Amino acid sequence: MDLFFILSKLFWVIVNPGNFLILLLVLALLKGWKTLSSSIALCLLFITFYPAGNLLLQPLEKRFSPPATLPENIAGVIVLGGAEEAELSSIWQQPQFNMAAERDMAILPLMQRYADVPIILTGGSGSVRKPEFRGADVLQSWLQGQQLDHRVIFERDSRNTFENAIYSQGVLPAGIEFNDSRGWLLVTSAYHMPRSVGIFRAQGWNVIPYPVDYYSMPAGFDSLRADLGKNLHELSIGVREWVGLGAYFLTDKTDQLFPSETLEISLNE
Repeated sequence: MDLFFILSKLFWVIVNPGNFLILLLVLALLKGWKTLSSSIALCLLFITFYPAGNLLLQPLEKRFSPPATLPENIAGVIVLGGAEEAELSSIWQQPQFNMAAERDMAILPLMQRYADVPIILTGGSGSVRKPEFRGADVLQSWLQGQQLDHRVIFERDSRNTFENAIYSQGVLPAGIEFNDSRGWLLVTSAYHMPRSVGIFRAQGWNVIPYPVDYYSMPAGFDSLRADLGKNLHELSIGVREWVGLGAYFLTDKTDQLFPSETLEISLNE
């Protein structure tokens, strides 16, 4: 198990906004730091009513737009896992999905649109403690129930986005190239698309962003809501993604800090 993977998990336990605020609050209470305790309480009150995650998610989700017109001819489709609840699926013996289910839902219409191209679902386990539960297995089970699993290539060993890009090359059918000039549709959550594009490009993939699964709302009075749990969850997503962009750039897993649409791809090739 590589050091980057372990350190990234440990680091996130600490910097996850909810965990970080609680740790700070406990420390402040133990030390009797009243000013810090009051500041944390005000911060939690603010997050309870204002979805601060919007401020972080909006630029991520706006970075890449879905193709105005889907290409007529592509090399294939690659879908990043992460929408599957592998352990829950095993416990309850039926496929379970989370809030990112749009990633997997996109497979069905793309199957119909592109009947003769390879479709890859890449997703193993991101868990240090329970690596036996793998996302690709969940989707394979779901598609088996619809007799469509034969249309998808399942890559089940990757643990993060960097490994998605690497291991997916190893499951390509003979004669299929990851750097094909026609491009691969890359399907993932909109907030995750900048980091994913940067990583896949750095590994030589020619990708066409196909973002799904949006979270953010425009900033304003209409976005206010009294929901600490949801607001903290979205804030965590935003913080994690920005931290991930920086970490992957600093470790040379991508050569752009905030990748953009710089590749010109013809929709009619």
